[in-house]
Amino acid sequence: MKIDETDRKILELLTEDGRLSYADIGKSLGLSRVTVRERVHQLKDNGVIERFSVVINSEKVGKRVSAFFEVDCEPAFLVEVAQNLADNPTVASCYQMTGPSTLHMHVLVEDFAALEQFINNELYSLEGITRVESHILLRRFKSRSGLKL
Repeated sequence: MKIDETDRKILELLTEDGRLSYADIGKSLGLSRVTVRERVHQLKDNGVIERFSVVINSEKVGKRVSAFFEVDCEPAFLVEVAQNLADNPTVASCYQMTGPSTLHMHVLVEDFAALEQFINNELYSLEGITRVESHILLRRFKSRSGLKL
């Protein structure tokens, strides 16, 4: 699907506020509500828009410790380890990466005791992991979910 300038503007508006109505987007861009609705549905049907979601402030819901992990795995265990980690509710994101580490993972927990429990009981217990490096987030300067056009 080719994205034109109107689609880009619709995507920019929805990225800033996914709750905007078709009418509000139409007013902003000089389009009818029906035209905006059709374009948004087309963007969804073609996989440009994967889903609409809510971004939750993790600290406000009690997840005060944010940690990033670099995890190396034996190649034969990579998919199994990645799937186990991806299925863990403590894991916010998990990616296979190039470079010195196999997996890059973001974990959100309530406190350092919960982080220690995750590391010792859930991460170190997985077969095939050869190295784990962790980084604790001290301060966030920028965080964005989704692609900015």
